[in-house]
Amino acid sequence: RGTGTPENYSRLYNDAAAAYALALRWRISDSAAYADAAVRILNAWSSTLKAINGTSDKYLASGIYGYQMANAAELMRAYPGWAAVDFTRFQNMMLAIFYPMNHAFLTDHNGACGSHYWANWDLSNMASMISIGILCDNRTIYNEAVDYFKTGAGTGAIANAVWYLHPGNLGQWQESGRDQGHALLGPALMGPFCEMAWNQGDDLYGHDGNRFLKGAEYVAQFNLGKSVPYATYNNCDNVNQTVISDSGRGGLCPEWELIYNHYVNRKGLAAPNSQAYAALVRPEGGGGDYGPNSGGYDQLGYGTLMFTLPQATPIFPPAKRTKTSAPSGVFVSNMLGRVIWMPRRESTGIYVLKIPESEMNRRAPVFHP
Repeated sequence: RGTGTPENYSRLYNDAAAAYALALRWRISDSAAYADAAVRILNAWSSTLKAINGTSDKYLASGIYGYQMANAAELMRAYPGWAAVDFTRFQNMMLAIFYPMNHAFLTDHNGACGSHYWANWDLSNMASMISIGILCDNRTIYNEAVDYFKTGAGTGAIANAVWYLHPGNLGQWQESGRDQGHALLGPALMGPFCEMAWNQGDDLYGHDGNRFLKGAEYVAQFNLGKSVPYATYNNCDNVNQTVISDSGRGGLCPEWELIYNHYVNRKGLAAPNSQAYAALVRPEGGGGDYGPNSGGYDQLGYGTLMFTLPQATPIFPPAKRTKTSAPSGVFVSNMLGRVIWMPRRESTGIYVLKIPESEMNRRAPVFHP
């Protein structure tokens, strides 16, 4: 991936989106046709991919598509039709190809000074790293990602991504002076990162006084057409951004349902801008619904399906890194989506989201196996 190099990364982001959508369809419908199609995609990559090359943009590929492929595989890991040897080969691909690139970028930043790269470069590789740690049951990798979120030197660490706190529960996002397309992508990457940690028993949403919420509210408020305070931003390359950028303002991305549902419905906090943006975008689509090029595939999406919660949802994260048995008819995933309703039978004692089949067909496109 990268200008001036032979580029074929579109195959990966298309297949990652397809595998994830198919995995969701299997979880919801229990149809083996969707599961088999998802497994064929994942097996094809694990038996073929040897390296990710290109310009420095290769680190965007290792981050964004690493986290997406790992999440698709996590949804499929319980499928009896995915042979153990093939699942192990997929894990090995993530450990041998994606994780080393994630680690290298976050520790060395391609030889650049610490704040040279924008927050999304860090955040995508952080999301891939934590996903791989969970998928491969590797606590060392998982802890590396969590520690970087809390104390990392680069712009994806929480204190650097939401780098300036303004009055009114607003935190200035690191890319706000660059353009709003990239500023919007920041919460779209940090949200899933926090959700994956939450489902392992770690509350990063609430870290440092809900600092992520303050950053998300800042991005949402400005992109909803309202004014926000702005502090001049500078980095190690002396970019010296004195005003907030209007470029790309008001873009629609499938990111706000997760943020709104966590802070408002799960935690009982106020997030008026995130709530308004969620209502504006709802129902959230998936890969390819927000543009035909790579930017339209930067988020896994389907947040309305995956993250809608009633207000009475318990506010504490699940027991830390423990596995629980699911009630009859419910699958529990330990990465992004924790509870998905299976329409073949009812379940009790746990909050579930029921979506009619007609709505499901509209929100999650069918990928024919």
